[in-house]
Amino acid sequence: MRFRTVILLTILAHIAFTSSRMTVSLYALKLEASPFTIGVLMSLYALLPMLLSVSAGRLIDRIGPRLPLLWGNGMLFAGVILPFIFPGLPTLFVAATLIGSGFMLAHMISNNLVGEYGKPEDRAANFSWLSLGFSTSGSLGPLVAGFSIDWVGEVKAFAIMAAFAAVALAVSFWRRGDLVRHATPKQRPAGHSVMDLVRDRKLRSVLIVSGLLSMGWDLFTFVMPIHCAQIGLTATTTGIIMGAFGAATFVVRLGMPALSRRVREWQVITTAFVISGTAYLMFPFVTNATLMMGIAFLLGLGLGCSQPMVMSLLYAASPAGRQGEVVGLRTTVLNASSTALPLVFGAVGSALGMAPVFGAISLCLAAGGYAASRKAKRARAR
Repeated sequence: MRFRTVILLTILAHIAFTSSRMTVSLYALKLEASPFTIGVLMSLYALLPMLLSVSAGRLIDRIGPRLPLLWGNGMLFAGVILPFIFPGLPTLFVAATLIGSGFMLAHMISNNLVGEYGKPEDRAANFSWLSLGFSTSGSLGPLVAGFSIDWVGEVKAFAIMAAFAAVALAVSFWRRGDLVRHATPKQRPAGHSVMDLVRDRKLRSVLIVSGLLSMGWDLFTFVMPIHCAQIGLTATTTGIIMGAFGAATFVVRLGMPALSRRVREWQVITTAFVISGTAYLMFPFVTNATLMMGIAFLLGLGLGCSQPMVMSLLYAASPAGRQGEVVGLRTTVLNASSTALPLVFGAVGSALGMAPVFGAISLCLAAGGYAASRKAKRARAR
């Protein structure tokens, strides 16, 4: 029951999170915000998580997941409901900060609990099931946002999304007995700092690859609403295109529990880089909604297969008693890119248009694919 509770909470919180990001972008565009301003809003989703993730991971290691999860879902709900109560561009800056920080806690706790569940040889399969939960919500979130915006408008759409966060908060309270560690945690070693983790070559490699793949994932949610609005697509169509990405992650992850027992992690990660880099290279040349859905689906297949493998490698490389801290460090790395890159690409998009943004993302993913292929060769040689 505990495993299913974690998956359910993940789906509910992630629907609120993903739908809010699309709605914040489209609402800001309606308020005549520039791509750079939208980049600032997307960066605020990641700013506090970037600064606080390691400390949050240590807190989870020390006191367990129950209270941090309640805090996280409470902040998520407050952030999503705020633009409904106080409409306007200034409110979006506060809302983005609250939503990003609240979901950071919920996301870290989900990964930590799943990593502790079951036997080590089942870890990749367990993370695949968690990833299926994320894929489900990743598909539903943009659809909820798109249909809600076209049905009742951006402001009232926030109230619909807040309902998912409210249910997540209620379930995390009522089912708090399920949210316990599967095993007794080992004491965190004394006298160790986060730099010890950074100096670990094996762990550092996984963190870098994780950051590059997350960049590809996060920038999709940033660039697509802007690109679709610029070529005249409706919110519903934009939601369907983004939902195709989420549907692809669900499809590919259905086979990941079985695939994870047959294919090595670095081989899958290399393939993910190749597919996602190719998809990003194609986007600027397509304006047809159906073709864009197909490319988004291809991108989802590439990025969707990587997450379970990355988390399996990361948890295996974590020192005893510091799993929450390692998840926090990974979250810091991901949110550092999520804070900086929307600002950079938002400025580029404002000055030069979105085509150079797509090209730059593709080049970054190609570089990651080259590095991952070298790791895959070393793994096969062992």
